[in-house]
Amino acid sequence: MSTSERLIESTRALLWERGYVATSPKAIQQRAGVGQGSMYHHFAGKPELALAAIDRTAAELRATAEAQFAAPGTAPERITAYLRREREVLKGCPVGRLTQDPDVMADPALRRPVEETFTWLRERISGVLAEGLDRGELAAGLDPDATAAAIVAVLQGGYVLARAADSADVFGRAVDGLLGLLAAHTTSRS
Repeated sequence: MSTSERLIESTRALLWERGYVATSPKAIQQRAGVGQGSMYHHFAGKPELALAAIDRTAAELRATAEAQFAAPGTAPERITAYLRREREVLKGCPVGRLTQDPDVMADPALRRPVEETFTWLRERISGVLAEGLDRGELAAGLDPDATAAAIVAVLQGGYVLARAADSADVFGRAVDGLLGLLAAHTTSRS
C-alpha cells in the first residue's frame, strides 16, 4: 500500500473511532507509520487528508448499499437485504458519526460528502420503493420519499441507541420494527 493510501486508510479509521477534532496529524502519522514530511508531501494538511478519507468512506457506503438495492428481487426484499446486511453497529455509521462533529459540519468541504451521501441514500431508497409501487409490490398509499427518510432515520437512530445501550440487539429491534411497518404496506404480489 502506498504512503498516501496508508494515510487515507489511517485517517478513515481514526475519524470513525475518534471523530475529526480528536484525530490529530500526529495520530494519523503514527497509525500510518509515516513521518510528518510524508504526510505533508501528499496532502496540504489535515483538512485535505480528512476530505479524501471522508470521500472514500462515503463512496464505500454507497457502493455497499447499491449492491443490495441493485440486486434481483422485489423492492421489499432489496430493502430488507439492505437493512439486514452485516454492520459494525456498536461503532456507529462511519458517515453518520461525522454529523456529530461540529468541525466537520462547519466546514462546507468536509460536510459536502456527508450531506451528499445521505441525500443519495434517501433518493436511492425512495427509487427502490417507487419501483415496488409501480410493480404492485407495495400498497398504493405508501409515500416513497417519506418512507425513505424514515428508513434512514431509523438506521441512524438505531446506531445511536445501540451504542448507548452497548448492545447491537437494540439496532436489530429497530430494524425489526421498521420491517414490520414496511410489511404492512407490502402486497401479496411481492
